[in-house]
Amino acid sequence: MKIRKMSSDEIEIVRTKRVMCYEEYQELVSEDHWNALKGTLSSENDLKPGVEIFLAEIDGRIVGSVVLFPGKMEAYEWTTNVPDYPEIRMLAVDRAWRGKGIGEKLVQHCIEYSGKQGYDAVGLHTAEFMKNALSLYKKLNFHPVPELDFEPAGDGIIVKGLRYSIPQAH
Repeated sequence: MKIRKMSSDEIEIVRTKRVMCYEEYQELVSEDHWNALKGTLSSENDLKPGVEIFLAEIDGRIVGSVVLFPGKMEAYEWTTNVPDYPEIRMLAVDRAWRGKGIGEKLVQHCIEYSGKQGYDAVGLHTAEFMKNALSLYKKLNFHPVPELDFEPAGDGIIVKGLRYSIPQAH
């Protein structure tokens, strides 16, 4: 497996695959919440300057992706809290490729990349109904940051803030 930066001509493929990866959650949330999530997954927000999109590729096929927003940039349209560390967003792994460590490798790549940029932490948000993602983040030692939790759709679903402290080389 190779992790690489996305080239600009791959954005539509990545967005389409991303929405397909998240479709399993459509049944677990209200129509309004799904429409908001789907809109976020395909918005232009991931093309802001400084935002990186990394792809997992196996045998020339894109099997996963993740977006990394730099620190001090608004990664979400609906919150005013802008952390001073990077934010991992929209981790997506094709269903047929799950359970093979691809999501973990993409997240670890974001952590390493952020560390090389001089950051001492990386954050992300996920919802309770995204059980596999929550398990992965706990396994990777992301810790809850309750003051970063928010309710984007006003439907009782809380999106939880998590943070990973990057060990600093001495």
